[in-house]
Amino acid sequence: MSDEDAEREAPKPRQRRSLTKRLRLRLRRLIRHDRAMRLLAFLVEQALTVIVATQSRLAPRTESDAALRRHGPVIVGCWHGQHLLAPFFRPKDMRFVALLSKNADAEVNARVVERLGVETVRGSGGRVPGKTLEKGGARALIALRRRMAEGASVFMIADVSKATPRQAGLGIVTLAKISGRPIMPCAATTSRRHVVRRSWDKTTIPLPFGRMAVVVGDPIFVPADADAALLEEKRREVTAAIEGANRRALELVSAEMAA
Repeated sequence: MSDEDAEREAPKPRQRRSLTKRLRLRLRRLIRHDRAMRLLAFLVEQALTVIVATQSRLAPRTESDAALRRHGPVIVGCWHGQHLLAPFFRPKDMRFVALLSKNADAEVNARVVERLGVETVRGSGGRVPGKTLEKGGARALIALRRRMAEGASVFMIADVSKATPRQAGLGIVTLAKISGRPIMPCAATTSRRHVVRRSWDKTTIPLPFGRMAVVVGDPIFVPADADAALLEEKRREVTAAIEGANRRALELVSAEMAA
């Protein structure tokens, strides 16, 4: 076959994108079957467990554990795309509940989290500030408040799916307001990682045999009588705090790689 023939037969960029989209849609249809979903959740959970087991911690686990215990129950806030490590840095003696979306795409995430010992509540905060309590969000926040009253802490992805990444939504500050419990800005990253750059949230997948840094920031409290203006101020504070935790975690693994 000549170079010209090979070039003609090679898929064009638009064709490749179309093929990728079709494969993604087929995968989505497949995982909606319960048996396939259970198998995929098992495989993801096992893979993450093995990957985390190969990491060296850059700081003693006791430091992050103590920070979370000191203020518990707490609301652990992190970003979309950087949440895969969250279940692994929870203190083993603390009960945690995770808020996950109700859509079918989140079902695998929910099953993986449950396999890792974290309970789940399904709901969403909506995509714009004015819709924070829509899409089942109000019921989800009430359910989370009830669990926190029973002593559970919460894992919550602070930014909203398919909205502006790395901008906290009002859901997390609303939960802090109605529960009276603090938000703990957190980040975890590894020195060896793959970033899915075409995903809206730049999902980060940890790779084995690296170094892992976990950073827990200072608690952020939201008064029970906070009005809309104060909630917006706290939302911005949470955004800055989680970004700060992420920068610090990246600095730690980068410094280790350079050493």
